[in-house]
Amino acid sequence: MLPYNSSCLSTEVSDFILNCFVRSPSWQHWLSLPLSILFLVAMGANAVLLITIQLEASLHEPMYYLLGLLSLLDIVLCLTVIPKVLAIFWFDLRSISFSACFLQMFIMNSFLPMESCTFLAMAYDRYVAICKPLYYPTIITDQFVAKAVLFILARNTFLTAPIPILSARLHYCGKNIIENCICANLSVSKLSCDNVALNKIYQLIVAWTLLGSDLVLIFISYILILRAILRLKAKGAAAKALSTCGSHFILILFFSTILLVFVFTHMAKKKVSPDIPILLNVLHHVIPAALNPIVYGVRTQEIKEGIRKLLRRVAERCK
Repeated sequence: MLPYNSSCLSTEVSDFILNCFVRSPSWQHWLSLPLSILFLVAMGANAVLLITIQLEASLHEPMYYLLGLLSLLDIVLCLTVIPKVLAIFWFDLRSISFSACFLQMFIMNSFLPMESCTFLAMAYDRYVAICKPLYYPTIITDQFVAKAVLFILARNTFLTAPIPILSARLHYCGKNIIENCICANLSVSKLSCDNVALNKIYQLIVAWTLLGSDLVLIFISYILILRAILRLKAKGAAAKALSTCGSHFILILFFSTILLVFVFTHMAKKKVSPDIPILLNVLHHVIPAALNPIVYGVRTQEIKEGIRKLLRRVAERCK
């Protein structure tokens, strides 16, 4: 740990210390095992889903490509956050280098809105499939997926990159202890001896602009989808359409709910323990990642069949 002093340490800081759950240290003990299990489930389930989509020709369709992108984003977010948190819980390895801290900050701030943007693309895919089925093959194509992926990467990378850049340019004085399990922008920047108003304002604007607009458009899409489903007169058509969209909506609802709970809890931090937003932030990087492939695997017949074929291939090679 670096010595504390009143002089500016901007040229001397080489690492930070992540101090998890300052007011509730016992949380580390009961969180370590379930968090480890959730991490293993998230990694294993998403890996199986990606391999299944890659190997099963019947899944080489735009909807499943978007699902594969979601799994890839989940894996990157999990690997960026959870191993370091578990290293703190299990081995008390709290130190994180200056560069690693801001790299983690960049990935968290860019990949989370990438996920919401992917959900938006998936909602649009379902909207076209239900509301404009005759035009689906001409609108939702491989070219559409490629353009959507480029848009998702470009929009969120360029708009969120200034967050870690602004924080990295600050001068850090005195303490280098971050009262968080991860390098969240506000937790890091408040250690600076500079004015951090610009950091806070920019992050607030970007977060509400990206995530807020995505969630609004997603729910508008599903309102239109629901209205179209209720108009279907063919026997069993409504039930089939609801089943098709159910997986998407369950995951989007969970993603948005836990995100909104985290935001409002953070806003009401004077009324709740400061450790609650930290806990929710950590869980938000692993629970959706563990649930996404499981929900799709359970509710989507094509994916279940693809996983069965994959398991049969593995079993045959092991004989």
